[in-house]
Amino acid sequence: MRYLTCILLLGTAYAQQAPIGIVRGELITWQAVAAGGQLNIRTNDGHTYECSYDGKTYFERDNQRVAAGVLSTGDRLEIVSDHKPGSQNCYARTVHVMDPPTVRIVPGVRPRLEAPVNSTESFAPRGDMTFSGVVIRIDPDALTLKMRTGDEKIILLRQDTRYLGDGQRVDAGGLKRNTRVFIRAGRNLDNDVEAYQVIWGNIIRPND
Repeated sequence: MRYLTCILLLGTAYAQQAPIGIVRGELITWQAVAAGGQLNIRTNDGHTYECSYDGKTYFERDNQRVAAGVLSTGDRLEIVSDHKPGSQNCYARTVHVMDPPTVRIVPGVRPRLEAPVNSTESFAPRGDMTFSGVVIRIDPDALTLKMRTGDEKIILLRQDTRYLGDGQRVDAGGLKRNTRVFIRAGRNLDNDVEAYQVIWGNIIRPND
């Protein structure tokens, strides 16, 4: 057991900072400190990344918010990562535990996998695109972002789009103009970009 632990710790020594966007992989180690902690994950292509979290990071399992303490080595995670202000270090805005589909056993009935949460989960699970910018217009069915490049980007809103402000679930009315947001999105059947999750709020600094 000690030998295995040493291997895992040695592997994290070569971990790179996770890139901005969506990172999926297997949790290999994690450690907690007073105001947060650090996650180390290994992706399917063998890369090992590290990413810090804090009290405003949103941890989710089975569509419910959970504490970081529920994580276990080997969990499959999906991290929406960002950078801390003035730093290139990875910061986890949301951490989703991707549990395997549940199989229900009923005597005399062939087992089948649980259906996805919604019709898009099977081909675009929670989106595979990320955008960041300042909200300059809010319509009932779309947001317009001012990107860092100066370009404007229209992103459609879904009925099940989720909103996270300062690490808390809020309704759509909580989002205001001139707010800098981080959006997890994907394309629909019409090839339009639509938001699955809209996130905003300050990142806690180490001395906060």
